[in-house]
Amino acid sequence: MKKKTTIYDIAKALNITVSTVSRALSGFPAISEATRNAVIATAKRLNYSPNRLASALKSGKTHIIGVIVPSVQAHFFASVIHSIEEGLKGRGYRVILYQSNESVENEINGVKTLLEAQVDGIIASMSLETEDVSHFAEIITQNKPLILFDRVHDDLKVPTVTLNDFRAGYLATQHLIDRGYKTIAFVTTGHRVKIFNDRLNGYKAALKDNQLPLIEENIILGGLSIKDGRFGAGKLMRCHQKPDAIIAGDDFTALGVIKKLNEIDETPPKIGVIGFANEAFSAYITPTLSTIDQHANQMGSECAQLFLKMSQQENPYQQIDHIVLEPALIERQSTEIRN
Repeated sequence: MKKKTTIYDIAKALNITVSTVSRALSGFPAISEATRNAVIATAKRLNYSPNRLASALKSGKTHIIGVIVPSVQAHFFASVIHSIEEGLKGRGYRVILYQSNESVENEINGVKTLLEAQVDGIIASMSLETEDVSHFAEIITQNKPLILFDRVHDDLKVPTVTLNDFRAGYLATQHLIDRGYKTIAFVTTGHRVKIFNDRLNGYKAALKDNQLPLIEENIILGGLSIKDGRFGAGKLMRCHQKPDAIIAGDDFTALGVIKKLNEIDETPPKIGVIGFANEAFSAYITPTLSTIDQHANQMGSECAQLFLKMSQQENPYQQIDHIVLEPALIERQSTEIRN
């Protein structure tokens, strides 16, 4: 039977100490990038497979990170997850993914399941239903890193990576105004989630700054889905003051809005439509969808770096960082200047 490769074999092959190999494989920050890369390359060449159980028992760490997201069907969340994995795999970490499917009950079960799996920390974006955040407190109690991204909560004093969502709402609205639209509606979630409230407040501020009226019946609070977008657009088209543009809470809702407008011969940009997230499909539907880019890849990378920083501290919460990314407007056919 072929002998299993050990870290002693890697050390001998590179003529370095066993402790250097161990530190390089575990992502120890004092090891140079050149040494780490050489160790990793040699480990692969020699088909080294670490005994993770023994390592975890010795170090108290599993090198596994839990990530909780509302849904992996959204390209935005999938991109964040990909960047988190890319940012951590070079340090020997693996990711366990848990979907809440927008359910707080699922989210509670996810936190419990991941802690039982002895993850070294959790990176999460909250469900639409989440108001009470006490289930996240156990992560902090266990002195494990908790990082929230995109959807966060002010009651949790933890590091966060977010978009400037007030600015995002303002930017979307101002873009429509600059394109000549005057009566601008908003279709978004009725759940009290900070990012969606901030976007709505940005929308209201832009209307005010441009001396445009805020028409309450043109704000539709429901869900975030293609179905909700269709419903919202249909309701808006029956309003006394029918809008000439619609902002949707996300790109899926915007897709529903466009589908409904196409059915009633109000195809954008006849009525302008803009969404949020820059989902993959937004560049390929007809008409192509204007949207606000939330920098998913950068958000994931920032989460990974925050975790690595926290994991190297005795108290992960000795410094609480809040990283805020600025939104970017992606202009497409759905908000072109009307003839």
